[in-house]
Amino acid sequence: MASRAACMAPLMPVPRRAAVLGTLLAASLLSACSGSIPGLPGRHGGDPARVSDAPPAAPLQPGNNFIVSAVDKVGPAVVRIDTVKRVINPLGGLFGSGPPVQQQQGQGSGFITRSDGVILTNAHVVDGANEVDVTLPDGRSFSGKVLGSDPVTDVAVVKVAASNLPVAPLGDSARVRSGEWAIAIGNPLGLDNTVTAGIISAVQRTNAVGEGQRVPYIQTDAAVNPGNSGGPLINDRGQVIGINTAIRQAPGAGLSFAIPINLGRQIAAQILERGRASHPYIGVRLQALTPQLAREVNATNAECQLPEINGVVVVEVMPGSPADRSGMRPCDLIERVGKAAVDNPSEVQVAVDQGRVGEVLSVQIQRGKRTLDLRLQPAELPRQN
Repeated sequence: MASRAACMAPLMPVPRRAAVLGTLLAASLLSACSGSIPGLPGRHGGDPARVSDAPPAAPLQPGNNFIVSAVDKVGPAVVRIDTVKRVINPLGGLFGSGPPVQQQQGQGSGFITRSDGVILTNAHVVDGANEVDVTLPDGRSFSGKVLGSDPVTDVAVVKVAASNLPVAPLGDSARVRSGEWAIAIGNPLGLDNTVTAGIISAVQRTNAVGEGQRVPYIQTDAAVNPGNSGGPLINDRGQVIGINTAIRQAPGAGLSFAIPINLGRQIAAQILERGRASHPYIGVRLQALTPQLAREVNATNAECQLPEINGVVVVEVMPGSPADRSGMRPCDLIERVGKAAVDNPSEVQVAVDQGRVGEVLSVQIQRGKRTLDLRLQPAELPRQN
């Protein structure tokens, strides 16, 4: 009733209020102060269609939004990659169940690293593609050629015939730390030029997509979906720190993983130089060791007595391999590869991959109660056909 009282008060002197209260109350309820009080909207004042009479807000001033600034630096160089793969239809033609050759369409992302049209993306984005089309955010479209791809690290290089293209600045993934900002740009689910942000959740995540990986992934909680593959993960300074490649989903949450850009740059350089990437190989099969596993092995295998610790144990040595020639044996525990201490098979793989084919690599092992230093010369990892 506060608004009604404010409406009635100015209509009479105070001494006469009691005498005519009923009349005025009835009049005020029927008129709802229509046109009688200056400054209040009604039939005869103000705009009846106006929803709010709040004063207009001051215009926004340009601010220092680091996400906007970072995206401005990298965004123009992020591309959409559309692929077409032609596959034989085993039921086509002869049985009349469709055409003899079917076309499978795919889509992913990538980013330009050289103004003459060199693009980095994922190997799985362009794997087996017969046609590759590259579309820039400004609408220009080019036919792309796959210069090479590396299924081990999931890095590929695509080239388009163009010049003076925008390029994405590359950062240093070795300096990335958990808790830093992470921004993903790409074309998820067919939605071009999508930006999401989060933080770096972890680095050196070697068990992100299974054991035995050769990639120390960057983990982030920035939203990444199918179609983001091959797009850049950038920092708050507008530098590419990773190539988005994999996701792990759970109810109500999800995590994504990116190839560190230092590794991506290394693989891309090899592809540009000789059309493929090189990976060292020592020829062992490894198993993560736990105290429980050691007790089980010790109880059933008299030839292999293992310490009850967490570590990496050699299960098999391939005949004639670099590990075999160095004297490595099954039941050896690998403690260091080069300068890196290792605790699981993936860390061994990553450390081996940081060496070079044909160059001496030191491996420290524990055999029984002895510590031995072996010297290996890694060979070229056999290519998968």
